[in-house]
Amino acid sequence: MKYEKVVNLLSMAQRAKQVASGEHAVEKAFQEHKAELLLIAEDAAEETKAAYVKLAEKNHISFCYLLTREALGQCLGKNFRAAAVILDKGFSKAMEERIIEAKKN
Repeated sequence: MKYEKVVNLLSMAQRAKQVASGEHAVEKAFQEHKAELLLIAEDAAEETKAAYVKLAEKNHISFCYLLTREALGQCLGKNFRAAAVILDKGFSKAMEERIIEAKKN
């Protein structure tokens, strides 16, 4: 799987309670200035994507489109998720590195 390392790290971050997912939790993380990296599901609705991108840009937070809503939710032990935010700088940096590596392959 192309994103296997990304999925594994995301699951690990979730177990460490360093991920917020779902509309309200993501917005709260931004309001509290805890967001480090925003992950947006590739198959999220266009207006949902636009709203999250606007939120990330307003707060100067990196974002990327990754996985499907179903796959993103499964990584987090949840149902479908349109977005999730990494709350820890270390996990965020490692996640960005793995995403870049995966997109090269």
